[in-house]
Amino acid sequence: MKIAIVCYPTFGGSGVVATELGLELGRRGHEIHFITYSQPVRLALLNPNVHYHEVNVPEYPLFHYQPYELALSSKLVDMVKLYKIELLHVHYAIPHAYAGYMAKQMLREEGIELPMVTTLHGTDITLVGNHPYYKPAVTFSINKSDVVTSVSKSLRDETLKLFNITNDIEVIPNFIELNKNIIEANIPCHRSAIAKENERVVTHISNFRRVKRIPDVIKIFHKIQQQIPAKLMMVGDGPEKEKAERLCQELGILDKVIFFGNSNEIDKILSYSDLFLLPSETESFGLAALEAMASGVPVISSNSGGLPEVNFNGISGYLSDVGDVEEMATNAIKILSDDVALKEFKAKALETAKQFDIQNILPMYEELYLRAISIYAKPLV
Repeated sequence: MKIAIVCYPTFGGSGVVATELGLELGRRGHEIHFITYSQPVRLALLNPNVHYHEVNVPEYPLFHYQPYELALSSKLVDMVKLYKIELLHVHYAIPHAYAGYMAKQMLREEGIELPMVTTLHGTDITLVGNHPYYKPAVTFSINKSDVVTSVSKSLRDETLKLFNITNDIEVIPNFIELNKNIIEANIPCHRSAIAKENERVVTHISNFRRVKRIPDVIKIFHKIQQQIPAKLMMVGDGPEKEKAERLCQELGILDKVIFFGNSNEIDKILSYSDLFLLPSETESFGLAALEAMASGVPVISSNSGGLPEVNFNGISGYLSDVGDVEEMATNAIKILSDDVALKEFKAKALETAKQFDIQNILPMYEELYLRAISIYAKPLV
């Protein structure tokens, strides 16, 4: 199949999933065309089946905000015609499904039918999409998609609750490329560079937005290190980072916390880790938790959104109510204070992650693509 993928080319979960999906499809022989405003951060153009096309948005003084949707839809039309693309897969309802629908309509005028698959990732529904200014466009875009998927049952239910959706929404969970994690795990470990031999390594990775409850991460770690020698690795960047640094200083633990900023070495960092903290207000899926588990790192998380669909309580880690710092810290200490328990949780975390291996999830997308293409297939005479 010849497939165009539209996504945000950033460190966020939706961009990572879209990129990894496209790369694996390319390895399976499909022709993949990424169409976005810059090259996705995880996209390595070493596969002859994978291509990247930049969307340029000319700047005109007339426009206070540059019309990205207009440029994207026009680029899609050009690329579909040039490369004979058979299917469009957009990640995020807005602006991508909206621009995709406009491209479909322009192509239809020229006798070309382009099936469109829309994958909902979370923020496009629960935060941005639910804003009164965007809600009609989001509803329209979802209902006009040929096939709609969500990354968790929780997100599907939330979408149906918030919007007047007439389309079916199929759940295809996020995934992990397990083979890559196994390769990374075999790279020589330089853990001693960040922690002493007797110290446990606790990690948090996010975009440091308020929904991630960064102060809770710090408070949980504060309680952990009072009983167990430990270091905290904070990976990522965002609006809450400066406050987190101040809180560490106030609690007197700044020397025990390392702030990395955004990193392309997530797998290596996780290979050093003993425990992962994700006490978010909500997560549509919890890709960061899954990446940790795929590296054999148990997870302490909230029980909100899609997290219970990924992190299994008492098996791959523990779930607690949002904001219950005390219980999260108690569970973390329970895992970290016992070598046998830690080893067992690490093994079970990896075993749980295997359910979400890309080799299990990708065939679901291939079947769905064929179904979407068949919608416009001409009947045999």
